Amino acid sequence: MPRRRLVVTGATGTIAMRILPDLAQHFDLTLLDVKSTDRHGEHIKDIIEVDLLDRDRDKYRKHFEGADAVLHCAFIQDGQFDYYDPDRFWMENDNVRMAYNVMQVCQEADVRRLVVMSSNHAADYYEHLIWGDKMEFVTPEMIPLSDNFYGWAKVSYESLGFVFACGGVGGRKLENVQLRIGGPRETDIDGCKGDLKKMHRALGAYLSVRDEVQLVVKSIETQSIEDANGIPYQVFYGISGNTHRFWSIQNAKDVIGYEPEDDSAVRFADKILAITQEGAKEHAGREQGET
Repeated sequence: MPRRRLVVTGATGTIAMRILPDLAQHFDLTLLDVKSTDRHGEHIKDIIEVDLLDRDRDKYRKHFEGADAVLHCAFIQDGQFDYYDPDRFWMENDNVRMAYNVMQVCQEADVRRLVVMSSNHAADYYEHLIWGDKMEFVTPEMIPLSDNFYGWAKVSYESLGFVFACGGVGGRKLENVQLRIGGPRETDIDGCKGDLKKMHRALGAYLSVRDEVQLVVKSIETQSIEDANGIPYQVFYGISGNTHRFWSIQNAKDVIGYEPEDDSAVRFADKILAITQEGAKEHAGREQGET
């Protein structure tokens, strides 16, 4: 069977770069980005420079033609990290416009499936309730709610994806999976100190490299991703099989056979012990101060 061709947008970004070597073992890659250097200024080979925010899709359609699937990681980040800053809206509006261009060019180029790197922030309002002890678990079936502009953009990605999956645009259903990526880092737990809830969050959101690769590959290769109504559209949380998880990955297990290999409770067992001991000391100190 010939190898599938996969187009990766935002190929010099952190999310894509951590899995490109593994993806190259499965697919023939076409790498797109607006620049050919990574965030450290290092040149990355085989990058095709394109501006996917350009409304003239004729400038880059050829790179999508003949592709079996697209992994959309491209994201505009101009150094503005305050998700609540009103000026952030304009940058995120551009990200939504770029997501639309990618979906539209996938439709025009007859790409079979699109996998979009969304974010857990598409539903991060619920975290206020979780850490306020008002609820315990979030599932992809819940209405996505965010209280910031970054999360709003991810909700918009997902809504656009559903529009294209229904088939009214262009007369063809564009199959797509939205991955709500959690914490694709090995360092989140290092800043927890004795804060047990912060530790719980870091452990629950963790996504290892090999689990990220598996999730992406299975999202591309699974033959059918149709929902109960025949719409080829799914939202999966992008996390490992963490004992501390507070987002459900059951639908990813059921639909694409996702079988995560890592658990943050095992991966960071030594650090968990240190953090919980520090937390216990702080708790004891507070109790002594109250007596």
